[in-house]
Amino acid sequence: MTEARTSHSARKLTSDEWTSSLKPACANDLVGINAKAFEGWLCLFQVHGMKAINAGSNIERINRTPRHARRDGIEDYSLIFQLTGKSAIEHGDQLLELDAGDLTLVDPTRPITVFNRPGGVRHMALHLPRRRLVSHLGFEPRSALHRGGTAANRLLLQLMIEAFRGNGPSDALPEAQMQLVVYDLLAALFAPPAEQVSAHTDKLFARICRTIQANLADPELSPSVVAAEAGISARYLQKLFSARGMTCNHFIHSVRLDHASRLLQRRSLSGAGTPLGDIAFACGFLDYAHFSRKFRERFGHPPSAHPSAHSAVAVRKTTSNMAPPD
Repeated sequence: MTEARTSHSARKLTSDEWTSSLKPACANDLVGINAKAFEGWLCLFQVHGMKAINAGSNIERINRTPRHARRDGIEDYSLIFQLTGKSAIEHGDQLLELDAGDLTLVDPTRPITVFNRPGGVRHMALHLPRRRLVSHLGFEPRSALHRGGTAANRLLLQLMIEAFRGNGPSDALPEAQMQLVVYDLLAALFAPPAEQVSAHTDKLFARICRTIQANLADPELSPSVVAAEAGISARYLQKLFSARGMTCNHFIHSVRLDHASRLLQRRSLSGAGTPLGDIAFACGFLDYAHFSRKFRERFGHPPSAHPSAHSAVAVRKTTSNMAPPD
């Protein structure tokens, strides 16, 4: 397995220096520190805009309790790679034993205890923004252990090592694009059963539809705006709509035209004489000609000829009465 080398920014630290360096990243209780025999180094760095730690020590145990979670307010998931040594992580109702090459995903809002075997350990940890990760994956990832050797394992570790060294071939790619690569690799590793994904995505899709319906009058409403409001990528937004046989743009236009149909029916029944341009504007169309064209494509006639709800029913009844007998 490729291993991150210690750089000048990851020099050996005293126990007090190591503890102080860890504080900006998270709050924990460190157990079994012998100041005279302590060995350790720690470096904070970035992986394509996401916070990460490259560290090693001979500390026996690290405790993280609900008190620590309240103190530092950290909610981001942590992806932990075991580089060398052996550890055991007690997380919720699971006890995971990590060997060199293994990785696990932990939720810092839940109690965590890390037991390190004698001889010291080295690891890398990547902090993953909770909301963005869940929205991109379409499910809430669960803590799990993955043994070293899988392709996704190796690629994730290589991305972190390249970012730590600052000389990887991926450095020239856009930061947002590289984050999507990380999320896709995590999806391959931590995907739950299909029924759990479906339940989450159905709720997310319903929330997106409500957002569109609530903002249909905004002429600036677009798939990119909807994705930003939902906290997901534009690519994942389109994936949600494609799975349902449509595009986000088509759905936005359908919602606007359905609303226009209701307004026109109300106009016909009340005799209010609301200008058609005002109705187009109320449905998010700035150009009446564009609105009229889309309306004709949808309903088969121009807005000015749209029947009221009562007249539409009457037309259907008349047509039914005129139908020849079987």
